[in-house]
Amino acid sequence: MKKVYLFLLLSLTVLNGLVAQENGTNTSKKKIDLSNRPNDHLVIQFGHTTWSGVPDTIAMGKFSKSFNVYFMFDFPFKSNPKMSLGVGIGVGSDHMRFSKVNVGIKELGSTLRFTNVRDTNHYKKTKLATSYAEVPLELRFSANPETGKGIKVGLGVRVGALINAHTRNVDWENRNGNLLNEFSVKESSTKYFNKTRFTGTFRVGYGNVSLFSSYQLNPTLRDGQGPTVRPFTLGLTLSGL
Repeated sequence: MKKVYLFLLLSLTVLNGLVAQENGTNTSKKKIDLSNRPNDHLVIQFGHTTWSGVPDTIAMGKFSKSFNVYFMFDFPFKSNPKMSLGVGIGVGSDHMRFSKVNVGIKELGSTLRFTNVRDTNHYKKTKLATSYAEVPLELRFSANPETGKGIKVGLGVRVGALINAHTRNVDWENRNGNLLNEFSVKESSTKYFNKTRFTGTFRVGYGNVSLFSSYQLNPTLRDGQGPTVRPFTLGLTLSGL
């Protein structure tokens, strides 16, 4: 958590420094024409995701990822057109991979069980996917709002409503890794998951390409129904239109 707080503090410092620098250097008020500017309406994000707070007993797999798509409206500040507020709607999804762990999403019981199955027959690949309908809210800075080129910084939050949670297991193999049966099994259930999520976001880049990070502020699973894990993502943002 200390790293997250430090990251958020650094994000605020960067954004505040850019605004302060802009206000300090803009001694003569130059009229900015925003009639034809790109508003970054379409935002596409792809990133690598990890769980903070995951117990050592749960073996995570490689290449867990997130994929997000949002359509946003941009509202420039009259007092400073280089600053704006972005509001939109879209879909965000996390795809967590596990290594020789059974995720009991359809099992009976009061908690979601993550069972180590490395010493018995198991699936070669196990993935837990969650999808959310989300409303992003972002405070934006653009060094050149007339063209959309130059440095861009965004600091915001996303509020999401859970749409789907499911596991997908592929290829049944024995404890030695020998393939026994080639097939896949998909199971869906949302009973262990918080139906709403709140995520802090930060991105910085140049033009239509930027790096982004996000951290879920509330746990993925309901209190008392599993480990207190929160997704943390680093990745790439493409924006335009």
